[in-house]
Amino acid sequence: MAKNIPITLACGDYEIVRALKEGAVEPDGIDLTVLTKIDSNSRHWRFLRNGEFDVAECSCSSYLVARDQGQPFDAIPVFLHRRFRHGFIYVNTSKGILEPKDLIGRKIGVKQYQSSALLWLRGILEDDYGVPHRSLEWFSDVDESIAFEPPPDLKLTRLPDDKSVEVMLAEGELDAVMHPDIIEPILKGDPRVARLFPDYKAEEQAFYKRTGVFPIMHVMGMRREIVEKYPWAPVNLYQAFNEAKSIAMKRMVNPRIVPLAWYMEQWEEERALLGLDPWEYGLGPRNRDQFERLARYSFEQGMSRKAMSVDELFLGVSQGAKREAKFRV
Repeated sequence: MAKNIPITLACGDYEIVRALKEGAVEPDGIDLTVLTKIDSNSRHWRFLRNGEFDVAECSCSSYLVARDQGQPFDAIPVFLHRRFRHGFIYVNTSKGILEPKDLIGRKIGVKQYQSSALLWLRGILEDDYGVPHRSLEWFSDVDESIAFEPPPDLKLTRLPDDKSVEVMLAEGELDAVMHPDIIEPILKGDPRVARLFPDYKAEEQAFYKRTGVFPIMHVMGMRREIVEKYPWAPVNLYQAFNEAKSIAMKRMVNPRIVPLAWYMEQWEEERALLGLDPWEYGLGPRNRDQFERLARYSFEQGMSRKAMSVDELFLGVSQGAKREAKFRV
């Protein structure tokens, strides 16, 4: 009797992967062990540093650095996590920072310099608001998922373990913080801390209308050993991720499953702006444009030694023209 191959997948506990986690969708020829209880920073570090998982959702930024350094990872174009980021720039309210250009020359705290959220924010600030990333002094909380040598003109300091960028911001030791999460002073309503963009949703919507970018945070990485041994596995996994997402989206149409009063109104507003499938997988024009931006940002910001092409960053998942189920005759 033929046996499926065992593959370990580490990812976030998302609605769009529920069908894979619960076994309603089974990738052809693969027995999945799905791990969803590992926080994202630990997952990225354990995958890219130790290769602990066969397949893992990991930071786009760290993946770019790993590939630039020739590490044995590949990826399929499955993007489980996207997020607009204008609302994740926080300032100390006593510092007189009222607009992006007020950040120039300031001390900025980050969780880690290499975070995808920070890669996007530095690129957006530079492209859209005229704030060069090298005009800022950076202080990071934790070590990078992939070690890299900062360029000599980049002012980047790793803080000691007894320091926190969130506390330093509230106490005025830092002027601003850019972070992948909503920081504790904001959650607690600390008056010493505010967002740079008070109406960040409007800023994010304007950004999308201008660029068509709904920023991709994470990519689906695979150990190259798995790809070389089972070259069919990336395509079968890609198909399974798409099927799981389709099931999730059909389920989410039902407003009874979400405890929000105006859920459908928010859903309709999002679809009107972002289209029918803002969580699209694959390398269509919008996703390709995003990864071209990310590769450029990684190079410009000193983490990659060259700007890589999209086609060298992703495994092929096409089954050939007109070979999907809808074309069968």
